[in-house]
Amino acid sequence: MTEMTTPPATAPGGRVDPRARPTGELVKDLSTQVSTLVRQELELAKVELTEKGRQAGVGAGLFGGAGVFALYGAGALTAAAVLALATAVAGWLAAVIVGVAWLAVAGALALAGRARTKRAVPPVPEQAVETVKEDVRFTKEHVARSRQAHRQEAAR
Repeated sequence: MTEMTTPPATAPGGRVDPRARPTGELVKDLSTQVSTLVRQELELAKVELTEKGRQAGVGAGLFGGAGVFALYGAGALTAAAVLALATAVAGWLAAVIVGVAWLAVAGALALAGRARTKRAVPPVPEQAVETVKEDVRFTKEHVARSRQAHRQEAAR
């Protein structure tokens, strides 16, 4: 015995009216769509965190560069500069002048490193969080519209 099926009702625009579809099918579609959405949001979060990690790495590298520069600057070049200045001023004053100059260079590098590190903090995938909020808002709006349409149709 062959069952006869009625064609699904169509909504404006030629789409199948969701109210005419079986609940099981709608739940299956919802499950598939939510799963896809979650996977996409996780991928976006992964990409964002990778970028933030890279920024933090660059900032840490600049801090390291500042430390190395300060160490070498306080060593070999300081000695040469102190000896050169010692011909014009007292030796101790020459050492102070050169030391302050190298510490200023190290400070500038440290500030640059700090600024780059701040770009990566907090390590929150901001774009993914925003799109999840948008998805929740969109879903709430559509559920509210569907409920309102269902109430209006039930009132008829």
